[in-house]
Amino acid sequence: MVTNSALADPALDRTLHALADPTRRALLARLARGEASVGELAEPFAISRPAISKHLRVLEEAHLVRRTREGRVSRCVLDAAPLKDVAAWVARYEAFWEQQLDALARYLADTTTGGEDG
Repeated sequence: MVTNSALADPALDRTLHALADPTRRALLARLARGEASVGELAEPFAISRPAISKHLRVLEEAHLVRRTREGRVSRCVLDAAPLKDVAAWVARYEAFWEQQLDALARYLADTTTGGEDG
C-alpha cells in the first residue's frame, strides 16, 4: 500500500503550487531577465503592491525568488534551482508516455500492415 507520506515531497509541492498561478509565472518570467524591485515587478499588473508581495512570498517559500533589502527598496532575483526538481519529475512521466505512444505506434503499424496483406 502506498501512503501519502511515501509520495510526499514538500519542496516539489511548494514549487508546483508556486507555478500554478499565472501571475507568479509572469513574475518569474520577468525575473528571468534580471533582478527587479517589488515596484518594478508590480508595474505591469493591475493588482496592488501588497498582492504582488503575497505572490512573491509564495515564490520565496518555494525558494524560486530571493529578496534583499537596499534601504527601503526590496530587490528580487530568480533562483531557478527548484525548477530542476520539477523537470526531473516531469521527465519521469514523459518517459512513460513516450513508451506508451511508441507501443501504440507499433500496434497501429502492425494493424495497418496486417490489414493490407490479408
